[in-house]
Order: sequence, then C-alpha cells, then structure tokens
Amino acid sequence: MNFRLPKNERLHSKKLIKELFDKGSSFFLYPIKVLILDAPQDVQETHQVLFSVSKKKIKKAIDRNLVKRRLKEAYRLNKSEILANIETKKLIGLIYVSSEIATFQVIEQKMKKVLYKIAETQQSSNTDS
Repeated sequence: MNFRLPKNERLHSKKLIKELFDKGSSFFLYPIKVLILDAPQDVQETHQVLFSVSKKKIKKAIDRNLVKRRLKEAYRLNKSEILANIETKKLIGLIYVSSEIATFQVIEQKMKKVLYKIAETQQSSNTDS
C-alpha cells in the first residue's frame, strides 16, 4: 500500500486546473465540494488532486493550513484502498466549503465517502460504455 502523496499526485498545472474548473463534473458532500475530470492522455501516470480552502470562509491562514493538512492526510491514508481499482486516471479538486474547522475524524469520514463516490461513478461509467 502506497501511503505517500508525492508532487506528481498533486495538481499544480494552471492549464489542468483551469480545465478541471471549466469542464469537470462536480458533486457536493458537506463540507467538501468535489470536482472530477478524466485526466488527458499525456498526464495519465496517476490521479492528481487539488486541495483548496476558501479565504472567504476561514479567515486565518493558520486555520486554512490546518484544514488543508487534514484534507491531505485523510486523502493520503485512504486513496490506495479505494482508488486503486480505477483504471482511467482522474483530476480531482477537493474544496472545503464550511466556515467551521472540522476535526480530523469528521474530515476522514467524509473523505472516505467522497472517494467511494468517485470510484462508484467510475464503475457506473464503465458499465455504461
């Protein structure tokens, strides 16, 4: 099991981020809004994920960084068991929208649900094709 989150798994290309926000599909599972897009063929080495916390909702940078660290840790611990069976690589945007700072246990529980839903949508799109 790979519990790492190296740079090539983080979404940092401005072009791909713009494409994710423009063309990606989304769903909402409070307190996380999720954007998903199939990765282009040239970037198909792994799933890439973006973590974002609104400055409008959480004013202090120290609190935003805390929430981002919790999101990254929850993703890192649960990605290998849930997203391993998806063959088409995804661009994933995880946007924290609550103005409250959630505990790690709450964030991890929601992250598991988000990852299962991503895997489920992939399975349903594979059966449709």
